[in-house]
Amino acid sequence: MGRGQEIKTRTEANVQIQERGEIFFFYRPKVDKEEARSSEDVQRLYIVLRPESGERSVEEKQDSHSAKEGAKKNDSDSDSDSIHTHSHKPANEGGRGSQKVDIEKQPLLRFLVMGRKSLPDPSKKSRPYWGFVEMVTTNIEDVKNALKGEDYETSTRGHRHNSDARAVGEGIYRILRHDKGKKIHTHLIYKLEFPPNNEKNEPQESLNIEREGSFIIQIKNPDQHGSSSRSSEFRGLQKKRQAMFPAHLQGQFGQNKYCPADPPDFLNYEGCEFLLISASDDIEEELGLDLETESVECDKSYSDLVKTFGETASTIPLLKGTWV
Repeated sequence: MGRGQEIKTRTEANVQIQERGEIFFFYRPKVDKEEARSSEDVQRLYIVLRPESGERSVEEKQDSHSAKEGAKKNDSDSDSDSIHTHSHKPANEGGRGSQKVDIEKQPLLRFLVMGRKSLPDPSKKSRPYWGFVEMVTTNIEDVKNALKGEDYETSTRGHRHNSDARAVGEGIYRILRHDKGKKIHTHLIYKLEFPPNNEKNEPQESLNIEREGSFIIQIKNPDQHGSSSRSSEFRGLQKKRQAMFPAHLQGQFGQNKYCPADPPDFLNYEGCEFLLISASDDIEEELGLDLETESVECDKSYSDLVKTFGETASTIPLLKGTWV
C-alpha cells in the first residue's frame, strides 16, 4: 500500500526519521509439517524490510558479489539458519565490500531471521530478542526463492520436506533516532495494513505481531566477544558468517559490544546481528509520533506483498488472520 506518513503529535517529540519503507512478516512451519496450527508448529519467523526513502536516498550495502545476492537457494540442512547455495559465492560467509544503491529508484530487500521465532513480547520491555540479517539483495527473485519450500535427503533422517513460508503481516515501518536527553538510541517502529482490522489475528497474536509496535534496535559488534550477561544469552553466528562492516561503520562501535542502527546501512550487510527490545505497542504514546497507513481494502489486489512476491507464500494468514 505504500510508505504511509508519520505525524508528530507532540512538539517536544525528539525523533528524527532515518528511513521509511515497507515491512513484511512471514513464518515457515517446522520440517515435515504441511500446516502450522500454533506457534509450536513454527520453524522460523522472517522479517523483510524494503526501504524506500530516508535521510539519504542513496544507501551503502554489501558488494553484490558478496554472500548470497543473486545466488540460487538450495538448502541442504534443515537445522541450519542459513540459505545455502551452489555458486561461486561464499554461501556461509557474511556480507563484505560496499556499493551504493538508490533506494528511491531500485528495490533493496533485507531478509531478517528472528532467533526466538516471534517478535519480542510487548509486556517484557527489558528482554532483548536476537536476530540476524540472512540476505540483502536488489533482486526480488532472491527473496522469492528464500520463501519457497523444498524436498531434500539427509544421511540420518532420510527424506525431509520444508513447506513454503506463509505471509502473516504487511505494513509500513520507520527506523528513527530518539534523543531522550541521556543517550541517543534507535527504534524500529511499524504499523500493519494487513491483515485488515476486521479479520482475525490468530497467528499474529501468537507471534507477537501487534497492529503496531516499537522496538529499540541495537547492532552487535562482530569484533567484540566475551561472556557478559547479555552476549552470553545469545549463541550468535559463527565468526565466518558475521558481517564484515566497512571501516567507517565498524568505527561506530568503538570498544562497545552494541551500537544504535545509525545509519540503517548496518542492516545492508548479511551476517549483521541485532537485538530488538520491546519499547511499546502504542507508538504515539511512547514517541509522540503517529504512523498513518493508507486506507486498505480487504482485497489482495491492494497488497504490496502480493504484488511484489506473488503467490510464493500462502496469503491466508495475511488476508484472513488464520493459521495455515
